[in-house]
Amino acid sequence: MKDYNQLFENNKLWIKTMLKKDPHFFEKLAKDQNPDFLYIGCSDSRVPANEIMGLEPRDVFVHRNIANIIDNIDVNANSVIEFAVEQLQVKHIIVCGHYDCGGVQAAMQARDLGIMNGWLRSIRDVYRLHKTELNLIKSEKDRFDRLVELNVHEQSVNVIKSKAVQMSYQRTGYPIVHGWVFSLHNGKLIDLKIDFEGILNDIKEIYGLESPKDIDQKKKQQ
Repeated sequence: MKDYNQLFENNKLWIKTMLKKDPHFFEKLAKDQNPDFLYIGCSDSRVPANEIMGLEPRDVFVHRNIANIIDNIDVNANSVIEFAVEQLQVKHIIVCGHYDCGGVQAAMQARDLGIMNGWLRSIRDVYRLHKTELNLIKSEKDRFDRLVELNVHEQSVNVIKSKAVQMSYQRTGYPIVHGWVFSLHNGKLIDLKIDFEGILNDIKEIYGLESPKDIDQKKKQQ
């Protein structure tokens, strides 16, 4: 176990390191944040959000939970999205999963996991939606990896469904939603190349939201 008090010594060293790199680092850090990126990732301690992207603390707004899930009734996650889009005006939202995700692996097991059951149901729903593809994968490891990717895709779709994202995109052309997977084995980020505009157009029939301005224009045309 790491010594608790060592964390404060580490903090002092970190301060010295930052000031050596930039004497004005903390002056800049204390200013209002203006990140271009919202990162939605897993809580796994092996995946430090800004570090894997080579970004400084002020460059990315971060939300993390088990298995990077965006549930429509999760007030926490949806508040983060709304704040990032409407207040910080981020240009990109990144949903980032990772291979060897414990949450995804747990969801693949048919056993009672207590309070986690409800949370992991979102991943089991992803499996249900894609079970034909997944059940054809003979290797359990490959099936696990594919479910990680599919979970990222479906959670990205959930982000695109949100009011804040749809309304902002109508007004400004931002944010763009991306789906990534991080590999613990080599440190690489894999872009799943989510078709943001394609998904947005595809879901409009059911999930589409119109701005008051668009509704007024339609009324005038009638």
